[in-house]
Amino acid sequence: MSCPFNETQLADLKTFVDLCRSLPQVLNHPKLAFFKDYLISMGASIPKPATEATSKPAGDFKATEDSPMSSDEESELESDIELDMEGVIQGDSEDTSQVMGDLNKEPSDEERDQSDEKRAEAMKAFSEQQYDAAIKLYTEAIQLNPQSALLYAKRGQVYLKMNKPNACIKDCSRALELNCDSAAAYKFRGRAYRLLGMFEESSHDLCESLKIDYEDQTNEWLNEVKPNAEKLRQHKLSCQRKKEEKEHRAKLRRARKVQEARAKAAKAEAEQESGAGSGARNNPGGFNAQNFSDLFFDQEIMSAFQDPEVAAAFQDVSSNPANIIKYQNNPKIAAVIQKLQSKIGKGGAGFPGGFAGFGGTGGAPGSGKPPTDDDVGLD
Repeated sequence: MSCPFNETQLADLKTFVDLCRSLPQVLNHPKLAFFKDYLISMGASIPKPATEATSKPAGDFKATEDSPMSSDEESELESDIELDMEGVIQGDSEDTSQVMGDLNKEPSDEERDQSDEKRAEAMKAFSEQQYDAAIKLYTEAIQLNPQSALLYAKRGQVYLKMNKPNACIKDCSRALELNCDSAAAYKFRGRAYRLLGMFEESSHDLCESLKIDYEDQTNEWLNEVKPNAEKLRQHKLSCQRKKEEKEHRAKLRRARKVQEARAKAAKAEAEQESGAGSGARNNPGGFNAQNFSDLFFDQEIMSAFQDPEVAAAFQDVSSNPANIIKYQNNPKIAAVIQKLQSKIGKGGAGFPGGFAGFGGTGGAPGSGKPPTDDDVGLD
């Protein structure tokens, strides 16, 4: 089958393809939706519009500039703070023998009495600095009455004396689950946090303890951790401000990139429309990318050109436009030409051979005059 387009039309098509290749986003233009849908149906991948593509930070941004501060960076900054670490010890490992008691158990009056006896013995052992014995007795008391917050807090105190801050924290946390107003639990847990170097947590718990029940020793412990806790608090505020400033700068960069992309897309669209207008002035009413797409992707027209008789007729007309008059009474050829007229425009201007002889603006069969050059669409 011969090509149904002349050199000028093929040049227009090549220009359109080159534009798509250099600026594929142009396929997202609403007027080219039909062509975009066809390409997608053929398995093509169409780039997203510029506004979507730039909604995320541009790839040339440094991740450390646009992304929030990571926990590693925060930890590294914290290590730069000068803190008083005197008295901080290495935390104890988990004590598998630490019995927490069955919270679902409802102790009887007799068990409560027995638990009180064990507690008294444990307090005596603690005063005599027999800490292992005190732990054993408090554990027996807890098993008898696991609902007592005081027993957990007191055993936590013993763990604290044994330099086992993690075990103390575990006991005091259980005590606070049972009684959120346990001043002793807050006090001992606050001290345990201080031994682990967790100054902010320590300050919080000691303050809570003082709110419930003021005690000189608790206040003394609080004054000890306040300087470090305040340094850490100020540091976190500084980090938060830096993080917000960084996010704000990144947001401004993204907004600027979006504006630039939109301006670029608008410029490309203006250049495309300017080129299309120039083509229309050079070839008024002639062939362009839009009517080419309507023609080339029309299944009925393409099927008609598969017919050897139709192909031969159009090849004959292409070689000599005056030969179109030979096919004026051929219903098959006339139907194809009428279809082309509806797609490209009345008269078929710009298509090889034109269609003036088939109802266009030029001489028609039976008019008494032969078709002129203008009638058959010659330039």
